[in-house]
Parts: sequence; C-alpha cells; structure tokens
Amino acid sequence: MTGAKIKAMSRSFGIFLISRIIGGLSKGNVSLCTAIIADLPSLKNRSKGMAMIGVAFSLGFTIGPMVGAYFAMNTTNGELFYIRPALLALLLAVIDLIFIFLLLPETLPKENRVSSIIFGFQGVSDLLSPVSLFHFSAVTRGKDRPTQESLQNLRVLGLVYFLYLFLFSGLEYTISFLTHQRFQFSSMQQGKMFFFIGITMAVIQGGYARRIKPGNEVKAVKRAIILLMPAFLLIGWANSLTMLGCGLLLYSFAAAIVVPCLSSLVSTYGSASQKGTVMGILRSLGALARAVGPILSATLYWLIGAEACFTICSVSFLIPLIYFRRLKATRKEE
Repeated sequence: MTGAKIKAMSRSFGIFLISRIIGGLSKGNVSLCTAIIADLPSLKNRSKGMAMIGVAFSLGFTIGPMVGAYFAMNTTNGELFYIRPALLALLLAVIDLIFIFLLLPETLPKENRVSSIIFGFQGVSDLLSPVSLFHFSAVTRGKDRPTQESLQNLRVLGLVYFLYLFLFSGLEYTISFLTHQRFQFSSMQQGKMFFFIGITMAVIQGGYARRIKPGNEVKAVKRAIILLMPAFLLIGWANSLTMLGCGLLLYSFAAAIVVPCLSSLVSTYGSASQKGTVMGILRSLGALARAVGPILSATLYWLIGAEACFTICSVSFLIPLIYFRRLKATRKEE
C-alpha cells in the first residue's frame, strides 16, 4: 500500500525506484498466503488452496495490466497518466487491508506459534544467506527439527523449485524481445499474448491442478517440466504465429501446475510451528531465482540469439528432473 502511494506521488526516477523497492517488500503477502494455506490440516484442501492461490495470481497477472492500461489511457492529462493507475492500486490495497482485518482469522493456534523476536535474533542469517536458504537451515533450530530424511527432501524440492523458476523467469523476461523482433508485436499485441497465457493458466489451475490428488504431485510436476522442454523449443524456433501459439499453450499448461504442486508438496514438511518458515524459505528461493534468471537468459539471448538461448534453457530442464530421482530414493527410505 505504501509503495503504491509513493509511486503515485513520485516526481523523479529515484522516488519511483524507492516505490518499487517497497512494493517488492510488500510481495511477502503471497508467502503469507501460502503459509496460511499450509496451516490447513487436510492435505486435499491444502492442495486445492495452493492451486487457488495460483488461479488468483494468474487472473491478477491477466486482468491487472489491462485495468491499469485502461485507466492510464483514458485521460488526456499527461500528469494523470501515471497517477490514476497508482491511485487505483492504492485504493485496492486499502480495501484488501480492511478485508483482512475484518474477515481473515488467525489460522495457527497460540500453542503452535513461535516468538518472532527470539527467532529473529537466533536465525536472521539463516533467512538472509542464500546458502542457508538452500539448506533450509532455519527449520533445523528448536525442538521440532525435522528428520534427516525430511530435511533432505526439503533441500531437493527447494533446489528443484529454484531451478524451475530460474529457467522459467528467463523465458518470461525474454519472450517480449523475441515477439517484438521476430513478429513485430506491438505493446497491445504483447498484452494480448500475456492475456492468453494468464487465462490458460487460470483455467488449468482451477480445473485441473486443484484436483491433483495428494501423493501425485511429483508425477504431475515431472510431466509438466517435460512439457516445458518442447514448449521452449517451439517458442525459440517459432517461424509462424501458429508455432508460437502451440509453444505458449504448452508453456502455460506446464506453468500452471509446477508451482502449486511444489508448494503443496513442501507444505507437508515441518511441524505446525514451522510451516510458515518452510513456505517462506521456498518463496525466498523463488524470488532469488526470478532475480538472477532473467539476467542470464537476457545475456544469452543477446549474445548467441533466441534459438540457442531457448534451446539451452530447454535442455537445462533435465537438471531438476534428475534431482527428482534423489527425492524418490529418499522417500523409499522413509
């Protein structure tokens, strides 16, 4: 909410950057949502909840930019060109805050809550160091530390989640370059493309992903990642809109499955008081992947071309698939 307010009032690029930093910090609300869903005792409801978060995110990703563009374009006053969408975001944030205060109950019983102050002094480095995040060091503190087998599973799933989003965010970032260069897409045409992606993801998440039964998440994720390999190849080598559309369809279908299923799977680990920490670490790994993935993919794109860049990314999806074999072996031991 504060980020939207500063963005609306900004008169310089520096102030605008500050608003984006505050807005980025505010994105922890998605992590909190997944932690709340992780508190649900039923595995089936937990899986549905993770999928519904994905549906909400996809619809927001689809509708939000269109609404913002409408409010920005629906004025002849250049001063209001940026202010009106920002003020709209501020209004929605206020409504959301009121909704949370009035209607959202606390999902974790008092006996399962951990003092954030005590944890902050003991484990702040565990939540800031990338190495500690990959090792899930924060959940090894306290009396409810997971077994070695469970901790190994968490580390494998965290690495798979990171690698997937690392590669996925690279395509997400460079696809606008490709469509503009190869097909001369305008901003409106690219908006329609992302609308197609968002709607497809929302439909798949609402109709299929939330019906995946507990215990079948790993198989679903493996199939989705396998689908991403031809999707990246079709998009990178597309010489027609039909070929591009087929690649985007496979891409959207797979993307709608991986994150909800991995989130649901990770939420089964840790004690009741550790669910928030586990999900927070997972989201942190995702944020790290989204920060560094586009840098590498954009570098490859401009140095060696779209075809080679997307081919390398496609083949690289074999790495998370290989790591899943370690997860399977650990589960057999359990």
